[in-house]
Amino acid sequence: MTLPAELAAPALGVACSLTGRRWIWRQGEDRVGLGIAQRLGVPEIVGRLLAARGVGLEAAADFLEPTLRALLPDPCVLRDMDRAAARLAEAVRGGETVAVFGDYDVDGACSTALMTGLLRELDCPAFPYVPDRLTEGYGPNEPALQAIVERGATLLVCVDCGTAAGAVLDCLRDRIDVVVLDHHKAEGPPPAILATVNPNRLDCGSGLGMLCAAGIAFLTAVGTVRELRRGGFFGARREPDLLALLDIVALATVCDVMPLSGLNRAFVAQGLRVMARRARPGIAALLEVAQVTDRPTAATLGFALGPRINAAGRISEADLGLRLLLCADPVEARALAATLDAVNRQRQVVEATMVEAAMAAAEAQMAAGRAALLVVGADWHPGVVGIVAGRLKQRFNRPACVAGLAGGIAKGSGRSVVGLDLGAVVIAARQAGMLLTGGGHAMAAGFSLAESGLAAFHDFLDERLAAAAELPSAADLAVEGTVAVAGCTTELAQQVGRLAPFGNGNEEPVLILPRVRVVRADRVGREGATIRTYVQGEAGEGRLKAMLFRAGDGALAEALLRRDNMPLHLAGHLRAEEWNGAVNPGFIISDAALV
Repeated sequence: MTLPAELAAPALGVACSLTGRRWIWRQGEDRVGLGIAQRLGVPEIVGRLLAARGVGLEAAADFLEPTLRALLPDPCVLRDMDRAAARLAEAVRGGETVAVFGDYDVDGACSTALMTGLLRELDCPAFPYVPDRLTEGYGPNEPALQAIVERGATLLVCVDCGTAAGAVLDCLRDRIDVVVLDHHKAEGPPPAILATVNPNRLDCGSGLGMLCAAGIAFLTAVGTVRELRRGGFFGARREPDLLALLDIVALATVCDVMPLSGLNRAFVAQGLRVMARRARPGIAALLEVAQVTDRPTAATLGFALGPRINAAGRISEADLGLRLLLCADPVEARALAATLDAVNRQRQVVEATMVEAAMAAAEAQMAAGRAALLVVGADWHPGVVGIVAGRLKQRFNRPACVAGLAGGIAKGSGRSVVGLDLGAVVIAARQAGMLLTGGGHAMAAGFSLAESGLAAFHDFLDERLAAAAELPSAADLAVEGTVAVAGCTTELAQQVGRLAPFGNGNEEPVLILPRVRVVRADRVGREGATIRTYVQGEAGEGRLKAMLFRAGDGALAEALLRRDNMPLHLAGHLRAEEWNGAVNPGFIISDAALV
């Protein structure tokens, strides 16, 4: 493998690939990479790839072998954690009824399942509540809180919500205690409740703002069990196995697109090991219905499990995913998983119709020079607009907001690009009186407004996100080196795989196969959506299977399928693939360029 000497120029001179992207070298300190390789006794390529991710000498060992022992902080570094853990322990000791109020996305379902399951395991009566996206919206609402009080709850735990719900939670003052476990950006002081555990509250100096709600819930579980242990609660009973909770912590971390570094990396690495045992009936059933037979990876969580759990909250019963995660009966779990799979297929149909119309509208806005995209459709399903916004953002490399219009009100979601804080802009628009509701974080936001205010809101987005107008129409592709086809060995693929789990903040390395020739190419899979190729070096050396998923009919697919034997540069991921007990190298194509 050869790594670049000149980092400023486009990689191999590719300023515009077949998908319209510029290839750029990911910069890293060669000296640091060599030092890592020497200190840890790993191949030079591993050291260089780590250095390109900003991993230093001291952190490299924990990066390659992330453990909770090394990376888990004292939960009480989080503001209010001591109060939250003490109150939860008190509820357990007293056998109080605890309500766990969650959100309808994957992070909400996982954090609700974690807290509800833990309390039940400790023989504390606990029941979950997940609001309906269409009739109740996000976060606590007074009718739901009143119903929770009427069910006898003396403690309410809000997970993945609650930080911005101070006014609503006031209705519970002097009635029941409230604890919030959240990670969403705070605009001001926390609610006037017993405890708000949120690393992104303005007065929390924990440095754990990269955790999702399930990660916060796990730290709360650690703090609560420690509090119970100190009080002698486990003198005559076994402590709960907290590590067994890491499968759903990993699922939430990946699906909420948290950076896979530091503690999150340990959560996901350890959680994948737990998930591989398939001890949780709901997860085992979902893996089965998704036809996942290999060991799960971060990609499994993000592309196979997450969408199915999310689908229920988007267009079906809001708590269906939660019920699956809490289900202890394998037979019932298989039925729930089958239902989620069917709902997800329905979601895909709804999404496909919306994406086609949204793409056309976004094309027109790009042609008009808009910095940000705002696309609205009559009766577009509010549970799917966030997915469509993500598709627009990915396609056009612009912050994108998508809304469904009904009854004169537009309700939508937005997704942003790295470096542009969409959540802050949406919050500012709400504070300026332009929105009925609005909030979020840097990469995602939700909002609602009157139809008459759409034009002004779009202008506001353009003004505050003006820097997006300077972005290329397709995001740059960061590549990390070149490798000859003959050099793509199983050993090399396995060494690259040591950097997994891959995801946000630790993207899978993109390598270039320079000047290859396609010796065979066929469409395979459902509706021919995948192109399977075999490539050789230009001089005929080596032979490697390379796959392009979601191939479509664009220039990239055309270049792979044509029979003119012209050389191409291929960019993608080198992986060690296991099939029928054998391990072989394979290449997943991300992009290509004409030579």
